[in-house]
Amino acid sequence: MKYKDYYEILGLERGASQEDVKRSYRKLARKYHPDISKHTDAEDRFKELGEAYDVLKDPEKRAAYDRMGSEWRNGQDFQPPPNWDEGFEFSGAGNEAGSQADFHDLFESIFGGAREARSRRHAFNAQGEDHHAKVLIDLEDAYRGAKRSISLQVPMIDTQGHVTLESRTLDVSIPKGIRAGQHLRLSGQGAPGATPGTAGDLYLEIGFREHPRFRVDGCDVSLELPVTPWEAALGAHIAVPTPDGSVEMTVPPGSGDSRRLRLKGKGIPANPPGDLYVILNIVLPPADNDSAKAAYDAMRQAFNFDPRAHFYG
Repeated sequence: MKYKDYYEILGLERGASQEDVKRSYRKLARKYHPDISKHTDAEDRFKELGEAYDVLKDPEKRAAYDRMGSEWRNGQDFQPPPNWDEGFEFSGAGNEAGSQADFHDLFESIFGGAREARSRRHAFNAQGEDHHAKVLIDLEDAYRGAKRSISLQVPMIDTQGHVTLESRTLDVSIPKGIRAGQHLRLSGQGAPGATPGTAGDLYLEIGFREHPRFRVDGCDVSLELPVTPWEAALGAHIAVPTPDGSVEMTVPPGSGDSRRLRLKGKGIPANPPGDLYVILNIVLPPADNDSAKAAYDAMRQAFNFDPRAHFYG
């Protein structure tokens, strides 16, 4: 994907007001309108201006675009930063009634899809619009359930016409067994309606923070477990950490490096629960003293073993 610098396209600084955006677009759209412009690239420039304006005129799209960073150059290969959308609250206006917004759709509406994106509804609606946000939780919260305070940032236009982010904090109950990609519905926490009882809902898309030890795939969880050569060769009973405390696991004799062992039902406690997969990582002790070197030499003499016996064909 190529980065599109919409501010550069419209000849604006990033701190430009919404009125500046409108004024610059109108000026350049007149200059490059295909019906009157004599520039050979007028049609392409006019489409490019329209795409940039569709994003920057919309406070939500502009705020989301700004969150992706300002260090990119126009035409540069681009990937959005990890979790760029964490805690970003948006209305998802234009979605079909009852559907949930998707952050991929929001991203596509900014880069490459802005011209095709549905226009925002401006008509008054007695029922407040639903809002959406992505939040990251700890894996341990999915195992045990938790009560957490989350902070969200909502795009707003200040009195000077600039797009700003207003923060709000909500107390949320994280249910045990929730998976990444599922949504929590907070009734009445979306946009206000005609009366307090007609406010929209807030849908929180759940993601997991990166964990230093565990990896998640749906309801299944995996980790690498360091073992000694003798534990792998002779078998052993080893305490294995899980997000909900340690459990004892049997390493079968003759286990090789990268062997995958399953602890059934020790993944995320959904319905049905996931499994915990333990990948063995055989770690060699260092030969950093005379006794350790002697032990390695004794092992060399004890085994008639050539790991490259079939390597050369």
